[in-house]
Amino acid sequence: MRARFLLILPLLAACTPQEEPTGAEDFAAFCSGCHGATGVGDGPMATGLEARPADLTGLSARNGGEFPKLRMMAKIWGYTGGRDGEAVMPNFGPLLDSPLVPYDSGDGRETPTPLRLVQLAEYVEGLQE
Repeated sequence: MRARFLLILPLLAACTPQEEPTGAEDFAAFCSGCHGATGVGDGPMATGLEARPADLTGLSARNGGEFPKLRMMAKIWGYTGGRDGEAVMPNFGPLLDSPLVPYDSGDGRETPTPLRLVQLAEYVEGLQE
């Protein structure tokens, strides 16, 4: 009986869901290369870009004191609002391919949104000056 139990343990471990990375971990992995570790747009890859990456610490200040959650998440998703030629973020498949959670970005409606995108938005909101 004990031998069977020992054979089942690795199978159970393989079935347990893995924890998603935090917003801070995703920021470090996906954003800091261009936006810098503190979000001011001074990452090591910024010098090779045609346009300077946005200073993410001033999003609220540039939006009348309110953090533009929905607009920021849409930009990461790749939405440009129909403005041709506007720079879009690179493809962040792992952020978008995470479990969906109900999320209210401030409009009073809960929309199924990838968990990692929500966590990243909340992390960037915490960078505001």
